[in-house]
Amino acid sequence: MCYADSEMTGISQKEVIVGGDPTNILKRTVLQKLIDWKKDPDRKPMIIKGARQVGKTWLMKEFGETHYDKYVYFNFDEEEKLSSIFQANKNPHRIIELLGLLSEEKILPEKTLIIFDEIQECSEALNALKYFREKANEYHVLAAGSLLGTLLAKPKSYPVGMVNLLDLYPLSFDEFLAAVDESLFAYYSQIHKGQIIEEIFHNRLTEMYTYYLIIGGLPECVASWIHHKDPQKIRQIQNELVTIYENDFAKHNGEVNSGRILLVFRSIVSQLAKGNEKFIYGCLKSGARAREFEEAIEWLVSAGMLNRVYNVSKPEHPLTAFDQLTYFKLFLFDTGLLKHMAGVDNAAIVLHSDYQFKGPLAENFILQQLRGQFDVEPRFYANGHGEIDFLIQNGTEIIPVEVKGGEKKSASSFKSYIKHRQPQKAIRYSKRGYTQDGCITNLPLYLAGMTPMLI
Repeated sequence: MCYADSEMTGISQKEVIVGGDPTNILKRTVLQKLIDWKKDPDRKPMIIKGARQVGKTWLMKEFGETHYDKYVYFNFDEEEKLSSIFQANKNPHRIIELLGLLSEEKILPEKTLIIFDEIQECSEALNALKYFREKANEYHVLAAGSLLGTLLAKPKSYPVGMVNLLDLYPLSFDEFLAAVDESLFAYYSQIHKGQIIEEIFHNRLTEMYTYYLIIGGLPECVASWIHHKDPQKIRQIQNELVTIYENDFAKHNGEVNSGRILLVFRSIVSQLAKGNEKFIYGCLKSGARAREFEEAIEWLVSAGMLNRVYNVSKPEHPLTAFDQLTYFKLFLFDTGLLKHMAGVDNAAIVLHSDYQFKGPLAENFILQQLRGQFDVEPRFYANGHGEIDFLIQNGTEIIPVEVKGGEKKSASSFKSYIKHRQPQKAIRYSKRGYTQDGCITNLPLYLAGMTPMLI
């Protein structure tokens, strides 16, 4: 790897250059959360969660490279004998002594970052994090692993309350734009509430939104696009990633039936294409029942592969109090991968044609951008008289959201909701410009990542 000095949004950091190409730069804004973690006197060992290939290993190494004197890296999947250290010892100082011998580096408190990768392969190491917290918290420890979320969903499998947790997602549109068009990102990052966005910039940003639908936010795809500008290579990478994910289902499913996991995963495209108000088990196979597949769904959600959005019985604060746990929708964790799995031709997206899957792709994109922006994850509202695509809880305020993949005007259900419930604010995401119409703010799809600031 090569590195270049840079600053992004006021944060002094280094940017990774993938594959040695100086034009191939990816930046992750989540790095700031790790910087805050390092400075926190109440810091605990940190576990990074996220689906495979979202960049966990790179993030940990980059953080160690740029914010510590040095880092030591241990991979439990590659070094099988590494587990024996944790199986034989519970004293964190003894563990550090042995890890120092293994790495041939003296591990210093606060100066050396200790990285445990694929930690799910050693339950004793995962459990040992609590000993670092209790007896050796002066040592900074980061841990991550493929499908680690499936373990963390079971409280008995890890030291609850003894670790910090950080979710890592695919690159957001903001990060994607910063990587592929630095000058356009400079304009984008200065957009403020009420600003008039000139048509030339609106068109360019809308074009980048269409690129994002095709490429997505998985680091390997973004890096490939920057380096090669070859859609065929993107398609090949996405196809390989789907194969890797499906192989993981069989490898890591444990007590959950891998065949059912695969059925759920492969059904997402058809579920979204049908425009169902909720996930329909009968679409998986004839006569399918919830009890057969609920564990498979939980596994995929915990693994970070699927995003689940609950319907609420009332669009009121607090939204979580009105969750209908059997009434939900499932979306894919990466919009580019969803586009690939749906088999949407690039030309349909680039030429702005009205193709069947335009709406679901736009909804998947919006949900992907909204995740983590508000304290409460988005919900949706369907009551038999129509559907509100998403509901956002901003403080005590509930904001209805409509998502349009093109420039069409609001659906009757959205208008009816506003008329009868009279919210102070409502949001319509579409390809139209940034405008205000009464309580409705129309945000161009590319501004979804700025929602809290612009409303």
